[in-house]
Amino acid sequence: MDDPLSRYPAYVKASEFFDKVMDDTELLLRDIRGREIAKQVIRSAGSISANFEEGYGRGTTKEFIHHLRIANGEARETKGWYRRAKRFIPEDLMTNRTKEIDEVIALISSTIKGLIRKDKN
Repeated sequence: MDDPLSRYPAYVKASEFFDKVMDDTELLLRDIRGREIAKQVIRSAGSISANFEEGYGRGTTKEFIHHLRIANGEARETKGWYRRAKRFIPEDLMTNRTKEIDEVIALISSTIKGLIRKDKN
């Protein structure tokens, strides 16, 4: 059976983004100062898709929207951690990940707006 969350582009992109974060943290773990950033970016990036899962699992549109707002906050936090990691990762990697997380943020925002419109009808 297909996961119903796979119909949400924001969820798919957030899940794929998390896999990239896991690869990127190898660079952060090379320096003792980067280790704390690695922990934080893994936590915040993982929370994006996890909040999709939890919110959807609650079964109500209101709860789903609430958790998507949390996911949006986690995505913004992740973006901040990438900026803080600039000493430990190549600039082009930071730029690419920032663009990708901006796409996730835009998709989450769009999903929230769509759910609010649908809920009003």
